[in-house]
This record gives sequence, structure tokens and C-alpha cells, in this order.
Amino acid sequence: MRGRQRRFSTGFDWGPAPKPPRYFQQERSRGVRDQAFEIFLTVQPGLEEVLANEAREAGFNVTGQVSGGVLIAGLWPEVWRANLTLRGAGRVLVRVAEFRAMHLAQLDKRARKVDWGAVLRPDVAVRVEATCRGSRIYHNKAAGQRVARAITEELGAPIEAKAGLRVMVRIEDDLCTISLDSSGAPLHQRGLKQAVSKAPMRETLAALFLRQCGYQTGEALVDPMCGSGTFVLEAAERTAGLHPGRARPFAFEQMASFDAERWAQMKRGAAATSGCVGFGSDRDQGAVQKAVANADRAGVAELCHFATKPISEARPPDTPPGLIMVNPPYGTRIGNKKLLYGLYAALGDTARTHFRGWRLGLVTSDAGLARATGLPFDPPGPYIDHGGVKIRLHQTGPL
Repeated sequence: MRGRQRRFSTGFDWGPAPKPPRYFQQERSRGVRDQAFEIFLTVQPGLEEVLANEAREAGFNVTGQVSGGVLIAGLWPEVWRANLTLRGAGRVLVRVAEFRAMHLAQLDKRARKVDWGAVLRPDVAVRVEATCRGSRIYHNKAAGQRVARAITEELGAPIEAKAGLRVMVRIEDDLCTISLDSSGAPLHQRGLKQAVSKAPMRETLAALFLRQCGYQTGEALVDPMCGSGTFVLEAAERTAGLHPGRARPFAFEQMASFDAERWAQMKRGAAATSGCVGFGSDRDQGAVQKAVANADRAGVAELCHFATKPISEARPPDTPPGLIMVNPPYGTRIGNKKLLYGLYAALGDTARTHFRGWRLGLVTSDAGLARATGLPFDPPGPYIDHGGVKIRLHQTGPL
């Protein structure tokens, strides 16, 4: 495995393979109920270290990083906790088997030795997705069919093309890795921000950008172009101690390893907090109304304040200096780019004049627009794919 490129079947490039943890050294095809196993947290390439730091702070055993993800080790409760609590992860994928397969008959034989009953239920339908790369088994569909047949004949679980529970098969350099998608829907779909404005930022990406800017729980956050309130809501939920996955279902709830009583205990424990920490404004009254509705739905209305005003009228709240976090239009999907230079210049003027001592984080796809603010940005972060647009985080120290 040394030096080769790994690609997970989600399409993320794994980069050079890291040295596997001790429990994962040998080929294995048994169930993983009672021993630590490898868990893969997906993330936009370029933000791996940010997510790894979040996972470490949350007490997870981080074992490595690859392009597009962070590797942790743990048992099933760690899988559940990662889905429930990590604000920056896109999905949580679980490795359940790894073995060599040189041809389809060998794949069929070894897939049947996997302890499917330890991870799947015979009464819950699954779908199998396979990718082959650089291997003697090269036909994706044929590989997926062999694993699907093994599951059906050994366990009895039905195979359905649109099943919510996904088994992922990757064959690369003749090494077959089988994983389960424990999340189901992507983790940015938290079920709370139902009212959205144009081109909204994903909650997971917003959480990682806030972390990159050094946002501290309870610190005042101002977003003078708040749209439907993503940054403000992230700050408020962190302060309130609310788990990001508290209001949605997960695929692991349909797996054999799921313990409903333990899961219910894990979801408890939100900390009660008072005081306003999130301050959002926007010139679009409709967007502000959506932000207010989202805050109420998320249970953080008391921690947020929203107002309808242009950016030139934004003013700091009566709090110690904190973070200004803004995701203005880029001119790629929304707005005329020529007209946006004035908007960015107004942001810079307002920040310099009225927000002395505050830090500022700016997300944009255009370095020229960032320069139009006239603000003293540090070197920008890496390019991040956001819905097909390459964006970067620009941030300042205290103004």
C-alpha cells in the first residue's frame, strides 16, 4: 500500500496511504462489533487539519489524515457520537472488511466470510455501490453485484437501488475495502435550517471556517450579510451546547449494532445558556425573516439578534470585540461582479471605522474582491470546493 494513491468511493482523493493503525494491519473479513475499527470522516479537501483538530478536541482518537478525510479509531458508540457532535464532518464512514481479491470468484468467496450479521439487519434493505481502480477486477457493476449477492444469500437482507443504507465497495490495486455509510444524508442536512436564501453555505463548511478564524464559544459574532443566518446560528448553537445532529435521523439507526437506549442517553445534555452572542443583518428583509425562523426552529432565538439594514449601517454590539464573519456574493452565481467591488469596499470601510479590535473572516472566490475591502488580510487559506465554486477564507487579526 505504500506510496500508492487511494480513492474512496465518494470521489474524494485519499492521497498517499498513511500507515494503518495496529488493529488494521492484517487482512480481515470478520465483523467489527467488539474491537476498534477504522472510521473515516469526510471533509472538503484542504480542511482536513481543521476537522482533525475538532475531532481531537472532542476526544476522538485521530489516527491519520488523507486528502478529503480524517481517520479515527473507535467502536460503534464513537460512530454515533461523531455523527451527532462533529460540526465539520460531511459523512461518517465505517470500515467493516478488507481483503485481497484478484478475480470475481475470489471476491464472492471472501465477501461471504464477512460477518454481515454483526453490522446489518436482515429486515433492512441496503444498496451496494462499487468502484474499481487499478485492479484485475475492473467492472464496477459486476463487483457490486457479487457483494450484494453475498449479503442477500448469507444474511437475507434485500437489495434496493434507492435504499437508505449504503454499503460501499472499493477495489484498488486488488485490495477490496468494504465500508458502511453510517450517516445517510450528508451531515450538513441537519433538518433545522429549512428557510434558505440564494446560494447558502453548508453548515459544516461554515463551522470549519469559524474554527479556522479561532472563534471561541460564547464570543460575539457579527455577520452584516447574514442571509439565512448560517454563521450566526453556528455560533449560537456552539454557545448553547446543542449537538448539530440532534434533530435528524441517521443510517446507523437501521444497523444491527444500534443501541436505542444508549443513543437516547448520548443525545441528552445540552447546556442552558443566556445572553446574545450572534448578531446578523442583511439589506434583504426576506432573508432576515428566514434567519429569524431558522433560529427559532433551532432553539437559539434568545442567543441571536437579526436586523434589516445595509452593510454601511452595521455597528458592533455592546460586547467585547469578537469576530466579524461574512460570506458576500462572489459574482459567480449571484450578483454582477463589477458592482460587487463597491459592496466589498463598503464592508472594509465599515469594519475599519466602527469595529476597532474586532477580527474579520471573509469567504470569497475572487482575490480582487477581497483586496477591494482594503483590509490587512493574512495569507489566504486553501481553495475549497463549494458547490462547484472554488472559495477561500481571508482573515485579519484585530483591526
